[in-house]
Amino acid sequence: MPAMTLLSVNLNAVAQLRNRRDLPWPSVTGIARIVLDAGASGITVHPRPDERHIRRTDVFELAALLRSDYPKAEFNIEGYPSEDFLELVEQVNPQQVTLVPDDPAQATSDHGWDFAGKGNYLTSIVQRMKRPDRRISLFCDPDAGANGIAAAKATGADRVELFTGPYGACFDDVAQAERELAALADTSRAALAAGLDVNAGHDLTLENLPAFQAAVPGAAEVSIGHGITADALLMGFAEATRRYVAVLAG
Repeated sequence: MPAMTLLSVNLNAVAQLRNRRDLPWPSVTGIARIVLDAGASGITVHPRPDERHIRRTDVFELAALLRSDYPKAEFNIEGYPSEDFLELVEQVNPQQVTLVPDDPAQATSDHGWDFAGKGNYLTSIVQRMKRPDRRISLFCDPDAGANGIAAAKATGADRVELFTGPYGACFDDVAQAERELAALADTSRAALAAGLDVNAGHDLTLENLPAFQAAVPGAAEVSIGHGITADALLMGFAEATRRYVAVLAG
């Protein structure tokens, strides 16, 4: 029986809400405690240079929290591999690093790596970041296909994270959603066949996650932030987390 897909909760939206005021709430570490106690398997953050949501101090505080109180939980730090980002990772030593090809000014991630065109560059970064206790995941377009996956594998990465944003945007177009799921399924199959584990994330919700799970089996982890935060406004973070975990459990 395949292993259950794990839930990593992205706390960027929580930090962004906090940063609207010069106040310490909502507490990023406080919400991390709530979601981990409710069944999340890990925490994801994407610190950006302007600190418009997650701050460097948040990264260190979350790392300390997980080490001391949640040693079995995983910390996933994602970001563009600038020298500042790589040095932050080396200081914090999370269990997973997800490399994304974002411009620092982007509001959010919106595309995967050009694995063929950036292969040598990514290989050097992956080899610098890899450790026995740390895996490297590469953000991947939903239609990367077998050739893209082969180039991703050649970098030495451990996983790819499927960009599910185009699928998430199809909430009112069933036919397009089916096409997006087919592309995600093809890329996932290619990744698993190549020996890469598969993560997924972006605009996954309680409503669209079951169809994703059915069409793209075998995902090791999903990272969810915006959707779970929106649900938490209505039901609280603990209940929202429990519901996402239940969906992932099937």
